[in-house]
Amino acid sequence: MKCLIIAAGQGTRLRSIAASKPLARVAGRPLIEHVVSAAAAGGATGFVVVTGYEPEPLEAFLGELAGRIGMAIEIVRNPDWARPNGVSVLAAEARLDSDFILLMSDHLFDPEILRDMIAADRGDSALTLGADHAVDNPLLDLDDATKIELGEEARIRRIGKTLANYDAIDTGIFIATPALLDALRASLAAGGTGSLSEGVQALADSGRAFTCDIGGRWWLDVDDEAAFAKAEAALG
Repeated sequence: MKCLIIAAGQGTRLRSIAASKPLARVAGRPLIEHVVSAAAAGGATGFVVVTGYEPEPLEAFLGELAGRIGMAIEIVRNPDWARPNGVSVLAAEARLDSDFILLMSDHLFDPEILRDMIAADRGDSALTLGADHAVDNPLLDLDDATKIELGEEARIRRIGKTLANYDAIDTGIFIATPALLDALRASLAAGGTGSLSEGVQALADSGRAFTCDIGGRWWLDVDDEAAFAKAEAALG
């Protein structure tokens, strides 16, 4: 299964550590290398990485990494990288013709999470999102986390950063079908911002967005210096 990694943003909250957030070194390796390694161990068979902000150093590294791991890493540049992350997903549409893994370049995770999600029977799901039910997880920044309100049969009822009532946290680990691309395009056409959450909510509204409980396994959104320190402590 092909894996799409979004690495287009500016990463201002880690600027004191690295000029390029995906290249910030955690335990001696660039952040995005940890993500690629975990995805490959979890079942990804090839990669598409969407770049944007100051792409050249990142793209040069990805070329070297592809040779080292013996797996293809295709590059797609998003000229609208400053827009929400759903726009970066759509930028890679031509490279995605079947179900795909969708990851963020700054989310570290146990490969077993992805392995279980790939193995799960997704039935009529258009999208499955890894969900952390441990909302008191000390690694979480709840103010910044994307929250999930669950419906029946592990369906997503609502998703967003500002939900007052929620049952789980979005890990940023997805198994998606091309229906997500359709939902993102429709959201933009209707005047949406282009955020990934808008596309997920549209699929949730039609009953086709599900969650997969990560079962307490480790993951971490490395979005600022505090989270970076937690990553170093865990992986160093």
